[in-house]
Amino acid sequence: MSVPAAFDYHAAKSVDEAIALLQQYGDDAKLLAGGHSLLPAMKLRLAQPAHLVDLGKISGLSYIRQESGAVEVGAMTTYTTIQHSQLLHHHFALLPEGTALIGDQQVRNRGTIGGGIAHSDPAADMPGIVLALKADILVRGPNGVRSIEADDFFKGMFETALQPNEIVTEIRFAIPHAHTGSAYTKLANKASHYAVAGCAAVVTLDGDGTCTAASVVITGASEKASRASGVEAALVGKKLDEATVAAAAVHASDGLDLLGDIHGSKEYRAQMTTVMARRAILKAAERA
Repeated sequence: MSVPAAFDYHAAKSVDEAIALLQQYGDDAKLLAGGHSLLPAMKLRLAQPAHLVDLGKISGLSYIRQESGAVEVGAMTTYTTIQHSQLLHHHFALLPEGTALIGDQQVRNRGTIGGGIAHSDPAADMPGIVLALKADILVRGPNGVRSIEADDFFKGMFETALQPNEIVTEIRFAIPHAHTGSAYTKLANKASHYAVAGCAAVVTLDGDGTCTAASVVITGASEKASRASGVEAALVGKKLDEATVAAAAVHASDGLDLLGDIHGSKEYRAQMTTVMARRAILKAAERA
């Protein structure tokens, strides 16, 4: 059986303590949230941190609350909590719906929204969902708290805008305008449940059914969750009937550096992004 290399374990009692430990140990330290990505990598010795800083003992990082026109979700809130939140179901169907598709029940019981976005796995669901909802991501480090827009947060494969010694503390979702609908669809790998190709869509309609705003994000197909700007532009100003949505969805992979692997070629992923985009947009429009 694979076992990790030796490491020292630190159970931080506060965010400040966790930041201090990151400063003390530098590149030799890794943060532990849910652990479903880090621990397997450690067992395979793909990651060998000398120090593991556990965030699970920090109180006050798990919550879902409505404040000042937004819903705030603490970084250590588990996927299961998000999946069953009536507040999130009411405002953002996309968020609990997409969360329900992550891994299996054991993964959702331990995995956290903060860990999911900080890891920035291109095949993960949460980065795309957060990006489609245009969330603000609050992070805290030695220099205090700052807010990063989701469009600026995901930089590449396993790469984010987090600076050394910074920790994600909260994800803030603005409550959408009336007649806004959202949805998430994906073609999942049957073993891992990661997205081979997926789409998160948010659309807002006016009184006569014309699209006034669209946010469409592709997951799984390229090196990071990526905004499908061509699809968004093709939707705004139009009524979202099946023909219009199908015509817009063909732009789902425009500009993406598509991945090709044993789970799907670049050409297959391009086709599947179109299919997933069409499905997600039509479902979102139906809910708007």
